[in-house]
Amino acid sequence: MATPSNTANQEVVRRQNKGPPFKFLVPLIYAPVLPLIRLTLRHRPVLRDRLFTAVLAGAFAHGFYLVTDIYDAESK
Repeated sequence: MATPSNTANQEVVRRQNKGPPFKFLVPLIYAPVLPLIRLTLRHRPVLRDRLFTAVLAGAFAHGFYLVTDIYDAESK
């Protein structure tokens, strides 16, 4: 039989899972930006390379965050 505190915890979990997981949708934003940077800044190679590197570093940092978040959730 479920205790009142257990049912309250289940309701909180249900409320948290209602929205889409935005942290997994972020690559849909920066993935098309990478080729656009290369195409639009063709004539400014220094700015192009720095911006491309910054966005790529952000993408890797975001991926690292997602992986460590998953490992932390599994270890608990």
